[in-house]
Amino acid sequence: MTPGAATSLPVEDGGGAGSTAPKRAYRSPLRAQQAAQTREAVLRAAVELFSADGWAATGIRDVARRAGVSVETVYGRHGSKLGLLLAAVDVGVVDDTEPQALAERPAVAALGVGTRRDRAGAAARVSSSINGRMAGLSRALRQAAAVDAAAAERLRELEERRRSDVATGLGRLLGAPATDEARDAVWALTSAEVYDLLVTSSGWSVAGYERWLTAEILHAVGEAPARDERSM
Repeated sequence: MTPGAATSLPVEDGGGAGSTAPKRAYRSPLRAQQAAQTREAVLRAAVELFSADGWAATGIRDVARRAGVSVETVYGRHGSKLGLLLAAVDVGVVDDTEPQALAERPAVAALGVGTRRDRAGAAARVSSSINGRMAGLSRALRQAAAVDAAAAERLRELEERRRSDVATGLGRLLGAPATDEARDAVWALTSAEVYDLLVTSSGWSVAGYERWLTAEILHAVGEAPARDERSM
């Protein structure tokens, strides 16, 4: 064989002569990791800024600067300021960027374990954890909904989804479907707005809020709480 000449060895292409089979695209693990890190940085920045500064005062440029990326990167991933806020809301609910649904998380599974009082306490802790992250984001979304029809529609959809999640959670807690009245009462009690009023505005401790919410959930499903459960 002449040095430097092309070899005549056959090359397997998975289809023989004249094959038109598409080649598999190569995906770099490093590039995928970098993309995930960028997504995480953008969403964390969005959560922080929307929570602290609200809808009007938070811009795409602010989020890009906080995340250390270009404005084009943020737009390319989320399309609009509303798209970015909604993605931040999704992160706020579960506290990470993983695709696992809330209903599949271990903390939610605890709603079906123990006595009814144990389950109500687990529900209160889940709600408290979510609302601690969501209070500021919920404010920002309500601010957006007041001036943007698309945001208002998404807020309505999110609240209906939350109402459905409450019904599912109460089904686990009770071991049977909850009444519409109980579902609606717990849906209201576990809202980020109520948490914001009691903990952020009124200065309740998180532990006090959780005791109160445990008692109110029990009351909503027709079980009298222990005497000290409804006290701060």
